[in-house]
Amino acid sequence: MATKKKEAPAIIDNVEALIEKIKAMKEAQKVFATFTQEQVDKIFFEAAMAANKARIPLAKMAVEETGMGVVEDKIIKNHYAAEYIYNAYKNTKTCGVIEEDTAYGIKKIAEPIGLIAAVIPTTNPTSTAIFKTLIALKTRNAIIISPHPRAKACTIAAAKVVLDAAVKAGAPEGIIGWIDVPSLELTNEVMRDADIILATGGPGMVKAAYSSGKPALGVGAGNTPAIIDETADIKLAVNSIIHSKTFDNGMICASEQSVTVLESVYEEVKKEFAYRGCYFLKKDEIEKVRKTIIINGALNAKIVGQSAYTIAKLAGVDVPENTKILIGEVESVDISEEFAHEKLSPVLAMYKAKTFDEAIAKAEQLVADGGYGHTSSLYVNTAEKEKMAKHAAAMKTCRILINTPSSQGGIGDLYNFKLAPSLTLGCGSWGGNSVSENVGVKHLINIKTVAERRENMLWFRTPEKVYFKKGCMPVALDELGTEMHKKKAFIVTDTFLYKNGYVKPIEEKLDEMGIQHTCFYEVAPDPTLQCALKGTDQMRAFEPDTIIALGGGSAMDAAKIMWVMYEHPEANFEDMAMDFMDIRKRVYKFPKMGEKAYFVAIPTSSGTGSEVTPFAIITDADTGVKWPLADYELLPNMAIVDVDNMMTQPKGLTSASGIDVMTHAIEAYVSIMATEYTDGLALKAIKTVFDYLPAAYEKGAADPIAREKMANASCMAGMAFANAFLGLNHSMAHKLGAFHHIPHGVANALLLTNVIRYNAAEVPVKMGTFSQYQYPHAQARYAEAARFAGICGKDDAETVELFCEKLEELKKAIGIPKTIKEWGIKEEDFLATLDEMVEQAFNDQCTGANPRYPLMSEIKELYLKSYYGN
Repeated sequence: MATKKKEAPAIIDNVEALIEKIKAMKEAQKVFATFTQEQVDKIFFEAAMAANKARIPLAKMAVEETGMGVVEDKIIKNHYAAEYIYNAYKNTKTCGVIEEDTAYGIKKIAEPIGLIAAVIPTTNPTSTAIFKTLIALKTRNAIIISPHPRAKACTIAAAKVVLDAAVKAGAPEGIIGWIDVPSLELTNEVMRDADIILATGGPGMVKAAYSSGKPALGVGAGNTPAIIDETADIKLAVNSIIHSKTFDNGMICASEQSVTVLESVYEEVKKEFAYRGCYFLKKDEIEKVRKTIIINGALNAKIVGQSAYTIAKLAGVDVPENTKILIGEVESVDISEEFAHEKLSPVLAMYKAKTFDEAIAKAEQLVADGGYGHTSSLYVNTAEKEKMAKHAAAMKTCRILINTPSSQGGIGDLYNFKLAPSLTLGCGSWGGNSVSENVGVKHLINIKTVAERRENMLWFRTPEKVYFKKGCMPVALDELGTEMHKKKAFIVTDTFLYKNGYVKPIEEKLDEMGIQHTCFYEVAPDPTLQCALKGTDQMRAFEPDTIIALGGGSAMDAAKIMWVMYEHPEANFEDMAMDFMDIRKRVYKFPKMGEKAYFVAIPTSSGTGSEVTPFAIITDADTGVKWPLADYELLPNMAIVDVDNMMTQPKGLTSASGIDVMTHAIEAYVSIMATEYTDGLALKAIKTVFDYLPAAYEKGAADPIAREKMANASCMAGMAFANAFLGLNHSMAHKLGAFHHIPHGVANALLLTNVIRYNAAEVPVKMGTFSQYQYPHAQARYAEAARFAGICGKDDAETVELFCEKLEELKKAIGIPKTIKEWGIKEEDFLATLDEMVEQAFNDQCTGANPRYPLMSEIKELYLKSYYGN
């Protein structure tokens, strides 16, 4: 730990205070340089966790302060800066000698450089601050930040989040610092006194960094030219460019600034752009926009990070408010053409080329106009190796992206998983930089890349054993004694099931096998952490080698939580509940389960599918905080689906749980993570619910076939969404239930058809981000599901509408009203909680797999539609 030194000035607003601050930081860094890898990794972890937790407020601050960009996209950037950077470097050795990886040609020897001067841009003020401070901590460097004057508050707030977490984890005090009142004088002083400069910004700032006399890692302007070859997948190409160009209103420096299209596919490409909501400027409008985007030879700051509609309005051009990109069809690639410049906004130049060679020539000139060294993009059939090689040879750029949206593709690890994740993209000697790759930790301890789009490995995970059929429970339980030789079983259930004899057949079977047992039956409908702790205490005293969860979702959730606490008393719920963008890349690693006890799940309702899913949710009764846990370590080892346990479900439970099954199956089928392995299960579940839920509701135990079919549908839908995940319907239902105490299945039902219609839009504002999800096609997926269930219209759109009508008929048949208002929620109560529900639903773990990436305003509109009705 650092010894306490003379305190540096609290506010850095003059040269004298800055010099004192730098002196103190260099002393702190000397101490930090002695830290072990273990100490550094702990600090890195805690800092990444803290930054991840603060991603939403920091994004809001950034948009409010700068007036640029999109809150929801800045949340993603902050999330990416914490999660993907941590995931990329969590196991990287940065202390002492590091190994050579011959497969990828990386060789590292780790010594900290000292004090880093970091210049942060106004376009990415919080995510860049998170990124730079994290890689500084990982490399045992001190870092002092010079924020942009128009983004100083949010940049400093991001740095302070990381600093506070790092110090708490053992880092020296003051290892991260910043200029409180930034000025050119103070920025120049920082660059003179630092050991290395990590600069992100325009050419002027980069030139100043390299002129300081100190080593500099500088990044300059991008002017990314995209080429769409005649062999390209047109839908993929156009929608990838739209996805990239609209992200944060086009402020990522790698975003496409122009697209050159081969003449033979030009009209097809143009038609797809227009179909997806882009606006082609007329001749007189092109001239107006020209004079708006570039003024006196320089980019007009008023358009940076603004929407296409706002920019058009500035130019005096009338376009629809929901326009995604303004496209100018121009001919000249000379710098005198305003559309040939970097625009940092949803404005795109479009060129026509007769040949591939002509397209390359245009792209070469566009790079020369102001994007040397940065990024270029090619859409082509990857069998065309000669074209790819010719393009790669011609482009003087350090990232050459194939079939990839360049904003997301250029920063790495989203569409190609060997391109390093970074928010500082080196431009090599072509761009006046000292590095030619994505900047990372190796550049802070004393490399041209071609990256083809890839679909990451997918998976299908289920319990080791899933047993089903009426009367199967005693046969399945027999394995505990005859094959596994278990000695002690701990049963978890609720009071109703215990008092009504549901546990007795299990206890009798365990007695028959000579297995000791005890039962905890205090699980409430909304299980609490306090209840789980009480059960865990009894579990620890009993020391079982088997846990049997009997009940609905509540009993299984509680049992899973007890299982975690029994096997890993050190586990932290806040850490385990951390949201993730990709379950394989999450910051927190879930503890290994099953080392003390084998977990058996036996459902008594046909709804949650918890017996085959890796999810659990628990509420802290003292704070009201809900901890949603999701990890495949939580999968039960054995699931027993015996309809004998479900025959007497009351009508209300049958209705709510049954429509929950339908929602699980539908959302799993349209999820951006749906696969051929989950599709069959989801489709079969959808059809089964349509066919058998009404009978199960009306006749109950009098129709054992309907009961068994619904039990199977629940389990199949569970296996589907355990792997494909869910979507916005569940995100919104979670909050509707939490705020207004509406049963979960009912909450899903009240939202279902509105969410389907929303997701089915062929031209969504944004689509979900996942490497296998190439373009919006939720409408077609809903139509496929409808047709499998026997619902057919003249086209996809009509089929989806008929599907929604059929779902409304089903809801009516099982006693579920059409609207939230009809359920009985007072208007004033609903409206009072609306904004909070909206933000929490946006941040819900389920939202990430939704086929349409929602804006908060859209979620609000869906809630209102679902309350009042259409």
